[in-house]
Amino acid sequence: MALRFVGIDPGTGGGNCPAVWVDTDAKPEPDLLFQGWLVDEVTQAECLKDSPRPGTEAVIRVPARMVPLIREACDVAERTQL
Repeated sequence: MALRFVGIDPGTGGGNCPAVWVDTDAKPEPDLLFQGWLVDEVTQAECLKDSPRPGTEAVIRVPARMVPLIREACDVAERTQL
């Protein structure tokens, strides 16, 4: 696994923060990995209405201020596919 760290939530102090990585070795294409806050039960229930979630998945919350980092991660993933 080749993880490329893209960054952490710029609005936090730098430890235990939401973060984003790209697994450039994932096949058939790169994967984005997110660290975020676990959502509460009410939020999970609302999400389950749209998309059933197996035990191997989780709903996490990341702040919108991370959009530039997520865009960068998407760019890295797209460049890795070429």
